[in-house]
Amino acid sequence: MHELIKTTEITPQVNAYMAEQSPPLSDAQQWLINRTTELGDLAEMQIPREQGALFTLITRITGAKHVVEVGTFTGYSALAFALGLPSGGKVVTCDITDEWLPIAQRAWTEADVADRIEFRHGPAVDTLGDLDDTFDIAFLDADKPSYVDYWELVVPRVRPGGLILSDNVLYYGEAADPNATGNGAAIRAFNAHVLADDRVTSVLLPIAYGLTIALKK
Repeated sequence: MHELIKTTEITPQVNAYMAEQSPPLSDAQQWLINRTTELGDLAEMQIPREQGALFTLITRITGAKHVVEVGTFTGYSALAFALGLPSGGKVVTCDITDEWLPIAQRAWTEADVADRIEFRHGPAVDTLGDLDDTFDIAFLDADKPSYVDYWELVVPRVRPGGLILSDNVLYYGEAADPNATGNGAAIRAFNAHVLADDRVTSVLLPIAYGLTIALKK
């Protein structure tokens, strides 16, 4: 017997309606979306506005004060987390390239949260390995073959009761294919790794290209 599929197809009309039901974008957020769109195909690396709103809400719900992010790009997700932080909170975001950092920094400054975001340039495995802090939330959104490595570095650094969020865990649906190759195969292996990890309880949701939310026990 097949399980009932209750996921709504996201047509352009549904997507526009979802945007209407989401919190309004600030001038800084809208500018950042527009500026990232100008990058062409690269813009797909930016999380959608509803996912950003979710991250801000999760940050507030959990009372998070310290967030670590793997994969900065143009800074929209870091901005989303920062908007949910209390005064004195901090997002540490790292990326192997600083090519798009000026875009991110302008948006962070215009949103008045630049003092809450710390960018670290270099391989994430090195950055994470050097961190002694304990975090309330970790977000993985970088090169897919390294997800398991990032996972093993962030889980010990997230407090019990904290969250690990992992993006692109359906990878255009390719992760569901047992014969997946490339990034699809890497994500499929990562998903199996997370499911078998008894340090967390997790759920995979069809948000954007797939989002796993894991609770550290």
